[in-house]
Amino acid sequence: MTHVNIMAGGPQACLPAAWEQLPGVWIGVDRGTLRLVRAGIHPELAVGDFDSLTLEELRLVRGHVQKLQQVPSEKDDTDTELAVKAALQASSSGDVTLVGGTGGRLDHFLSNLFLPLQPRFLADVERLHLFDVQNWVDYYSPGEHEIKPLPGYRYVAVVNLTPVADLTIVGAKYPLKPWRAGYPYAWASNEFLGKQPFTVSWTTGQVAIIYSRDRRGQKLDN
Repeated sequence: MTHVNIMAGGPQACLPAAWEQLPGVWIGVDRGTLRLVRAGIHPELAVGDFDSLTLEELRLVRGHVQKLQQVPSEKDDTDTELAVKAALQASSSGDVTLVGGTGGRLDHFLSNLFLPLQPRFLADVERLHLFDVQNWVDYYSPGEHEIKPLPGYRYVAVVNLTPVADLTIVGAKYPLKPWRAGYPYAWASNEFLGKQPFTVSWTTGQVAIIYSRDRRGQKLDN
């Protein structure tokens, strides 16, 4: 089982602390590859058109990447989609964590948030995660799931990204009786009761569990 981390090119300020220490191998996405190289990490694969890199930066990347897959700027898949596809193929059972996929352009963020729901990735949806400075995102398919506390995160949200049926939350600070909707909805700012896990269940639809925390020293604005 190999954990694969993917570094996209999102804003530096949105990266989680000590991201360089994440276990597993790395795949770089376009300019995110340069970020890895400058951090002393040699990615196993780099994917992208690399049009955001200067010739000097591209030479630096080529010298520190085991395999570079340069693709046309105009194509059907985004660079991140190609990286996720490669990560799932490289690891048949390990988790895949996307770093640098939030912040900056909203269309890029939404593309990354909904990426695991694509039919080609849906069978592996529970292996995919998003990680940034304030959030950790897990994805789940229908069923009953035990949601455990994650150290450092005060809040947890249950977000149906698709229409959902019989969504139920048991054992959290704010429980939810069986609920259905034909639209996405975020049950935000829930909390664990001490260190006890809670249970989420539903019968149809795809749900994200978002662990989140305020910025350090934050008193007012979210």
